[in-house]
Amino acid sequence: MIEVLLYALLAGLGVAVVTGPLGAFIVWRRMAYFGDTLAHSSLLGIALALLLSISPTIAVIATCLIMALILVVLQQQQTLASDTLLGILSHTSLAVGLVAMALMPDVKVDLLSLLFGDLLTVTGKDVITIYAIGLFAVILLFKLWKPLLAITIHEELAKVEGIPVNAVRTAFMLVIALEIAIAMKVVGVLLITALLVIPAATARRFAKTPEQMAVLASLIGCTAVILGLTSSWFMDTPAGPSIVLCAGILFLISMMKQQR
Repeated sequence: MIEVLLYALLAGLGVAVVTGPLGAFIVWRRMAYFGDTLAHSSLLGIALALLLSISPTIAVIATCLIMALILVVLQQQQTLASDTLLGILSHTSLAVGLVAMALMPDVKVDLLSLLFGDLLTVTGKDVITIYAIGLFAVILLFKLWKPLLAITIHEELAKVEGIPVNAVRTAFMLVIALEIAIAMKVVGVLLITALLVIPAATARRFAKTPEQMAVLASLIGCTAVILGLTSSWFMDTPAGPSIVLCAGILFLISMMKQQR
């Protein structure tokens, strides 16, 4: 039992450390709906994994990356408003994933664990995967940090300065897709965006620089993981929703302190 809790804690912390700085950019660039779209598409990845009898992790990562590239292409065409486009793709991909699973009666799937996470079933192999992909995401984000800040502050000025805006934006979306793919095990399809957005929104109220906000968001996310797992253990509540609830409570506390 101690081993199960240790794996759950390590997995949760591994995801929270990376979602902190990623969430900071998502908050700054107002991309929460983009995160939702990728999260919902991960369920389609699970369906494809079951259909093709391949690794769910590989299928989810591939599906999220492909969806991110599709979003980049469609947003550049500007045939629809971004929020409308994301809303259509988000709910369509979620619906396709659910319908596909319903059409496979011989395959038993725990939908609740997929939708809301099942952190206590994380294995040592899952932890290694989370940290390996998380490390890769952090390295990419570190290299993208300055150009990402530049296009976040003023995209047109960044173009004038010679920054490849489209390439940087695409790379950032792919990093988000990678992290969402591995975070699904921790908080589930429906709650991934909350772990990206809530700690970053909380950190924004205290940070004075972008770097401070990124670090604070990671620390707040880690705190939410620890508190959520603790409450889940003692109160017998689902781990994923408990983590998100603790993150929400921390945000409310930060608002109360700021008002004083």
